[in-house]
Order: sequence, then C-alpha cells, then structure tokens
Amino acid sequence: MLFSIIIPVYNRPKEVEELLESLSAQTCKNFEVVLVEDGSTVKCDDVAAAYKDKIEVNYFFKPNSGRSLTRNYGMEHAKGDYFVFFDSDCIIPPCYFETLSRELDAHYTDCYGGPDKAHESFTVLQKAISHSMTSFLTTGGIRGRKKGLEKFTPRTFNMGFSREVYDKVGGFKDMFGEDIDLSLRIREAGFRTELFTDLYVYHKRRVSLKSFHRQVNTFGRARIDLYRQHGDSMKVVHTLPALFVIGVCALVLLSLVCWWSIVPLLLLLLLFFAEALVVNRSFKIAALSVVTDFIQLWGYGTGFIAAFFSKVILGKETDEAELNKRYKKK
Repeated sequence: MLFSIIIPVYNRPKEVEELLESLSAQTCKNFEVVLVEDGSTVKCDDVAAAYKDKIEVNYFFKPNSGRSLTRNYGMEHAKGDYFVFFDSDCIIPPCYFETLSRELDAHYTDCYGGPDKAHESFTVLQKAISHSMTSFLTTGGIRGRKKGLEKFTPRTFNMGFSREVYDKVGGFKDMFGEDIDLSLRIREAGFRTELFTDLYVYHKRRVSLKSFHRQVNTFGRARIDLYRQHGDSMKVVHTLPALFVIGVCALVLLSLVCWWSIVPLLLLLLLFFAEALVVNRSFKIAALSVVTDFIQLWGYGTGFIAAFFSKVILGKETDEAELNKRYKKK
C-alpha cells in the first residue's frame, strides 16, 4: 500500500526540515510526501529539495487559501491509496509507517487517528503545553478517546483515511474545527474509524503562552461551529471549560467579600500541579503546567462563550477574514 503524506505549510521551513528528517529515518518507506506551500513568504522549497534523494518529496506552491483548502489541494495531487496527515510541527517516530502498515493489515479501517507525545528534545514550555493538551483535567479529557468522554474523532496532526473515503465524503471544509467536522462526516457516511494508541507523533504545538492561548481559544470557537454543522455533536462535557470560566469569575468576585471563597480555585491549581508532577516527574514542567492548564481551560472556555453568544444567540456567521488571520498566526 502506498501512503500519501499530506502536509500544509505556511512560513515554517525549520519545522519542515525536522519533519522531513524524521520521515527519512522511517524503517518502512512505502510513502510519498505531498508538501503544499500555502503562499508562504518564507518558503521551504530548498528544504524539500534537500531530501529528494532520501524520500519521495513532491513540493507544490499555491496562493494562500488556508490549511483546509491546502490539504484538499494536496489530496488532489496525491498518488497513494491512503492519505496520512501531519502538521508541519510534528516529528514522526522511526517505526510509524511500519506500525501503521501492520495495523491496517491486521484489522483494516477506513479512517484512523493516533495520539501525540512530547519529545525529549522539547523545551520545558513545549512539554508543559503538551501535557495540558493531553491531561484528563483539561480539554485533553474531552478530545475523544476510545474509553474517554466522547467518541474518538481523529485530528489532522495525526490522522489518515483511504482514497475511497475521500472519493465519497470529500475534503476539508474551510471552517474552525475542520478536522473534527470531516471525522464526523466520515462516521456519518458509514465508514469505520479507529484509534491506534501505539501510533503516536511528537507534536511541538505552540512556542509561546500567547500563541497557545490563541490556539485553544480557536478550539473553543470551533466547537460552536461544529454544533451548527452537526447538532448532535455537542455534549455536556464540551461546556465544562465555559463553566470553568464562569466559576473562576464567580469565585474571584466572591473573594472580594469573603477571602476564603478563593480556596476552591487554589485547590484546583494545586491539583493541576500534583497531576503534572506525577505524570512528568519534573518540578519545572509541573509548575509551568499550572499556568498552561489554566490557559487551556480559560482560552477554550472564553472562545466557546464568545462564539455561542455571537453565532447562536445573535446568529452571526464566521468571518472568513478572521479564519485566515488565525491560520496565518499559527
């Protein structure tokens, strides 16, 4: 089976180099890389050319249109039987495609997704953010796992599906939460989706607290867009970050009258620290995870509330300019 790895990229040549280096070290190279430059001002064509002797890299440059249409462009130019999606800020373990081939041979599935981890080379901040994105105490607990709080929905930092799925369901929509939307449409079309727990990637994610907040805020907004597209996709668990925001505000206001009203919030922050310390065995990561956990819940919750008010209560549509602006800041 030939896999086509679809990678949209916007102004990230250094990350693309790390990604291609990890792909060139694969123990099984039954794939092509379809690298689509989405109107970047800092191009990675030289980086792509440097790896053509190691792996099959097909480089394309197109005018900027956002990551969804860029992934669709990549699928239109792919040769493989099965499409695999990574974000440009991922590093792929050496046995990824060997494991993927074995999994699909053993029990074929039309669509799959896998988890992400922090690489040992990541900075303390990247490891703290990675922890917050996967912790059961934050929105990592509602991202969808086989035995989690909702049905598993693959995400494009580590996702794949067959050409048959693409031919029947189509590509990504230009919207917030485009990967979840496609995962839901794949399921609604009757295709089988699986979580391959051993098929992980190292995902760098954001490199600053500001950009991390912007990302999770977008996730919160995306949940409302998904609700409008798929009414039954909204679960009570998705409202928990919004309830967190409301609860924090209420406790802070109450503390102005009764100082001890802030104690529940302090206990929650202590729980954030303890859980991160147990998981990561690092005081530095645990201490910073208190901040990133808070940002994770606060950013998602405020995005959710803002989008619910503007799009559900007021009935406003998603601003395409806002969508492109957030994509370019990625």
